[in-house]
Parts: sequence; structure tokens; C-alpha cells
Amino acid sequence: METNIPTFVKWAGGKRQLLEQFKKFFPKEAERYFEPFVGGGAVALYIIQKNNLKEVYLSDVNEELINCYNIIKNNVEELILKLKQHKENHNKEYYYAIRELNPSILSDVERASRFIYLNKTCFNGLYRVNSKGKFNVPMGNYKNPSITKDNDLRCLSKLLKNVKILLMPFDKVLDYARRRDFIYFDPPYFPLKKGKSFTTYTKDNFLEKEQIRLAEVFRELDKRGCKVMLSNSNTKFIKNLYKDYNIHTVKANRMINCDATKRGPISEVVVTNYAS
Repeated sequence: METNIPTFVKWAGGKRQLLEQFKKFFPKEAERYFEPFVGGGAVALYIIQKNNLKEVYLSDVNEELINCYNIIKNNVEELILKLKQHKENHNKEYYYAIRELNPSILSDVERASRFIYLNKTCFNGLYRVNSKGKFNVPMGNYKNPSITKDNDLRCLSKLLKNVKILLMPFDKVLDYARRRDFIYFDPPYFPLKKGKSFTTYTKDNFLEKEQIRLAEVFRELDKRGCKVMLSNSNTKFIKNLYKDYNIHTVKANRMINCDATKRGPISEVVVTNYAS
């Protein structure tokens, strides 16, 4: 099995660039792994490849994203064919025609290929939906966008073979998790400045109330004897929520921002309930 499989989508807050800094925080042993905000899956792919886990549960509330994971797992060859069709037809008129399609009228494979195609060709790889849940990002200016990498998708499909992929909110992890499990939370970040955070991955925003609920779930998992790790913004609010746990800082280069002057190194926190 290839040990450096890239993520299949570009995702705001993706952790691929942070894996070297994260290695020291991952627990040495775990029987099962859960990631309730799987997003692009960089951490999940690393953990799965580096550990002999009995079970892996990846979940999210983004229906289009979870459908993609399931199609890559179960029907990757048909997905590759659809992506090749998108690549052959790609132009400005085609992009907006595909963007306007209602995912609910498409087959699961068509939905997955649409999602990946738009992600690979939209402005800055940004995934954003409006209050009605409609994807609304304009087309990016790419001469030759990499819409499909067949071998990467096939390797990812093999890696996901025994992984449970679920559409569910983060707090449902409490229905599954038990002692000795490892849970990693990578939620939409609390804003550094009011109203400035990017949280529109779904039509329902992830705000202060949701951050507080997440901290409650973190504490409950801690009581159960789980090993829990969380990423978030380096803010007073977040550090206060997790003041009873180990709080570390890492430096991330955030490249998904409409304002290029605001892309660059930023401090983030990593919270663990165990010594690293």
C-alpha cells in the first residue's frame, strides 16, 4: 500500500501541511479511530496508513462530501470515467452549467464527480454554500486543472475498504466511542475576529454554541477513557474552553482566503487529554 496518498479535494483548514508537526501529538497506541469532521481527510489517511487499527469511523455533516467518500470506496472506476468526461468538457460555460445542477436529481456517482470537478476547478479550491445549501463559488483561473488522478483515487479506494463512512453530526460519536479509542476533532474554527471565520461548509454555520457543545463532547470522551485530540484557532475563547487539558500551538500556512494578503502563517492550537 502506498504510504503517501494525497487527499482527493482541497479543503479549507486541511491538515496535510501540518502532519509533521502533528506526529508528536498522536497517541502511540489506539484500537479504533474516529474523525467526526473528516473534511479532506489528511489526518485520517495518515493515521490509517501508520497504525494497525481494528476499526475506523470517518464522518461529517456535509452530505456531498460523505457521498464522495462512499463512491471512492465502492465505485471508484465509474467515478474516474465521469471525472474524465468533466475534464474533456471543461470550460467556463460548462463549469457554470455543472454548478447549477441540483445534486438531488443526480445519481450518487454523478454527484460525487460533480463535487470533485467543482472543487478542482473553482476559485482557490474553496468549498462554500449559501443559506440554501447551494454551492456558489465562481470558476478559478486554471490553465490545466488536475481534475482526476486515477492512481491516487484507486489507492484511496483500497485504503477505505474497511472504513466506516457516516453522515452524522459530531456529537453522535458518543454513540460509538469507548475506552482506548482515539478521536480527532477538526471543526470549523472559532473566528479570530468576529464574523471573519470561514464556516460555510454547510448551510448551518458552526458558531459559539456549537463550539461549547463540542467542548462538552470532548469532556465526556475524556471521562470514558478515550484519547482525544482537537484543532482550533488560537483564541482566548477556545483556550478557556479547554483550560483543563494540554494546549499546544502549531504554525499553519492558510492558503484558502479570498484576500491574498491574508494568506500566510497563523498560530493554531492543538488540544489533547493525554501527554504527548
